[in-house]
Amino acid sequence: MTRITLGSAVLRGTVVTVLMASLMSTSALGAPPVDLSKWSPEYVRSIAGTQNFDTAADCAKVTPLDYKGRLTFWYQGVFEGDPDLLRQYYKDFFDTFRKTYPNIQLEEQALTYNDLLDKFRTALLGNAAPMAVRLQILGGTEFASKGYLEPLKPEDVGYSTDDFWPGAMKAVTWEGVPYGIPTNNETMAFIWNADIFKRAGLDPDKPPATWDDVVKYSKQIHDKLGIAGYGLVARKNAGNTPYRFMPQLWAYGGGVFDEATANPTYEEVELDSPQSKAALQASYDMYVRDKSVPVSALTNQQADNQPLFVAGQLGMMISHPSDYDVMLDLQKKATGTDKDKAQTVIDNMRYGLIPTGPDGKRAVVFGGSNIHILKPEYVEGGKVDEPAAKAIICMWTSPEWSLKMAYAGSNPGNLNGFKTKWMKERLDNIEFLDVTTSMLPYGIPFPALPQAPEIMNIIVPDMLQNALTGAMTVDQAADDAAKRVKELMGGL
Repeated sequence: MTRITLGSAVLRGTVVTVLMASLMSTSALGAPPVDLSKWSPEYVRSIAGTQNFDTAADCAKVTPLDYKGRLTFWYQGVFEGDPDLLRQYYKDFFDTFRKTYPNIQLEEQALTYNDLLDKFRTALLGNAAPMAVRLQILGGTEFASKGYLEPLKPEDVGYSTDDFWPGAMKAVTWEGVPYGIPTNNETMAFIWNADIFKRAGLDPDKPPATWDDVVKYSKQIHDKLGIAGYGLVARKNAGNTPYRFMPQLWAYGGGVFDEATANPTYEEVELDSPQSKAALQASYDMYVRDKSVPVSALTNQQADNQPLFVAGQLGMMISHPSDYDVMLDLQKKATGTDKDKAQTVIDNMRYGLIPTGPDGKRAVVFGGSNIHILKPEYVEGGKVDEPAAKAIICMWTSPEWSLKMAYAGSNPGNLNGFKTKWMKERLDNIEFLDVTTSMLPYGIPFPALPQAPEIMNIIVPDMLQNALTGAMTVDQAADDAAKRVKELMGGL
């Protein structure tokens, strides 16, 4: 197995340039606990394990540990595509919270990514929402703009705004007021099977450099081996779709608006630009022209690609470092010859940077989740136990738990998490973590607009499906999506 390290001087220079443009464009950046200008795999390793934190003592300053109260709390939980390791950390978190605050009656409910937003909207309409909620990064602005959320900033739970990524804070800020705190920040990487590459006549140690190469490689794998080349996903109302298509769209120079620029204005819709259409054409070429991706891509999410990959029936996909642990979990559950085949796939699993567009642009979604407190009038019973809510928010966004809850697949929302002993431990234990951490500087947040969930979960997948099913041409699908975004935004 080749462990990819990305600490070359070339990478460092590129990383710093892109990092400064994409993440340091906000004035919120004052004196963060880590030096973002030095960001590289070596720098991350140099700061890991350099500082100790006492979570209970820190949160006791926000909410006394003997506080008596009651809290209702919803969150995006572990789903079928997550590794067992993450399930254990979620269990440990709630066990620890109850031991730390034994007098707070906690009633938590886990929901899937695809269900959480819709159920939360329904609960709000019936004034039956929980007191606190942890939402995917897409959700906060929508609910803040509608007046459902209480203003909430890191300083309210004992931290500094500078303790969090500036790009992440954009996603919890509406009209200059913060309404939540980032819990974790996601960037993914490109994953390929070196054995499949070799058998298809490709260099097993080199990922495709560009998205045009992905199209070529996917076709070559399918033509030579009769299996799917690239794990395209186009399911509607599933986070996996925009998280995989938008990096492709941005790399070609497209966008929904100008969200890929350092200081977006969201004033012009760009889904119908030639660059956006080129990205959509690449997906069309793989699905329709070459038939080199899973035929079930229209209903697939990433969890459906994982069994294909471990069975050696899929050559390439985009995902988190946690997919390596998922493959280990799947291999343990396999029997007979399937177990040996799965081990061969794991031995040939490689991670690399997500490919660039034709002009060298590289992009990934700067994703994650944020945590919020509701206004009492929208909560069941009409009361919010604010000290209890702040207690769980302090604990989840602490350096310790923001790291542990993202242990296998993401990055801590609190930058101090990178300095903990647990970060040092995961760098040694989680394969390919360096690669996804190296993608952070290329991260682009979804547009921080109330309409973003509708755009990313519905309109963008509809655009893909209209083109891939032949309901519209590529040009028509892109034009239709742009028209719908303009209408949604009130006729820009």
